[in-house]
Amino acid sequence: MRTSPLVLLVAVAVAACSDRTSTGTGSPTPAGGTLHVQGTALVDSAGRVVRLRGVDRSGAEYACAQGWGIFDGPVDSASVQAIASWHADAVRVPLNEDCWLGINGVPAAYAGANYRQAIADFVGRLERAGLYVILDLHWSAADTARALGQAPMPDRDHSPDFWRSVAAAFKGDDRVLFDLFNEPYPDDNADTPEAWRCWRDGGTCSGMSYQAAGMQELVDAVRSSGATNVLLLGGVQYASSLTHWLANLPTDPLNNLAASWHIYNFSWCTTQACWDSTAAPVARQVPLVLGELGEDDHGSAFVNALMDWMDARQGSYLAWEWDVWGQALDLISSYDGTPTPYGQTFKTRFGG
Repeated sequence: MRTSPLVLLVAVAVAACSDRTSTGTGSPTPAGGTLHVQGTALVDSAGRVVRLRGVDRSGAEYACAQGWGIFDGPVDSASVQAIASWHADAVRVPLNEDCWLGINGVPAAYAGANYRQAIADFVGRLERAGLYVILDLHWSAADTARALGQAPMPDRDHSPDFWRSVAAAFKGDDRVLFDLFNEPYPDDNADTPEAWRCWRDGGTCSGMSYQAAGMQELVDAVRSSGATNVLLLGGVQYASSLTHWLANLPTDPLNNLAASWHIYNFSWCTTQACWDSTAAPVARQVPLVLGELGEDDHGSAFVNALMDWMDARQGSYLAWEWDVWGQALDLISSYDGTPTPYGQTFKTRFGG
């Protein structure tokens, strides 16, 4: 999701909270076990199918790069329990590659070791509450530019290094999934052979001024660290198009890849006919994770229809966004978990 312009005006810094882990590399795995891909399902260490149904917790992708904090809003144990109280079982956490790597002029208080420790602490709190975690490369930028927004593709300058570092930090904790790039939109946001070639292989790409890192490169970067975590790969057109996802699937020695999909009522592929023709074939081959879904018209008919479609296929889905921005896609009106009318749709679906 492209972060709302209102978020860019936030002026209150909310630093990382307490309950820090001792190592900065994750936390002990609670009961429920790790995740891996088995056919079209995500399964835990006992072989039980796991469906991820949860929320996106935005903030760590922008606050640090803007220079006023690491998170937007509280990430303490009470705020995590508020998410769990909805009976959600997963949280997607968008990240910023410059903040993680400590480069391109991000203030040191919010970057490098401080940022990495804060993310590890947050992951630890989420896991202790029984939640799976998806870490997502959300904001990135090539060369010496600071990552202050979404890019059409990951960059060779920093994105492979980002994933080697993230993977090294969380390897051995397979309750954490890696979403390799939030919303690719190469070839001027087209669904074309060139877009998919760039998506898979990177390099010089149509409509882009920098060298892209392709999905194969990022898969290789993660696996070079020894990490076995499930990897999520979103398609083109802001992850809404999966038309040639299977034909361009990178090679993973662990066969531990799943498809990430983002659908809103205002995006591409908003009809069941499109879901049936483009997403269903993917769901018949690998797990399908709807990493973002939403509806901005103050209704619920669209998201309910989409969740019904995913339920029929035992798919996973996460709602955008668990933040208090005063906007149509806010799930909550308070970080104590009070739902907005829009958010109540998801709380009811989750059984909260």
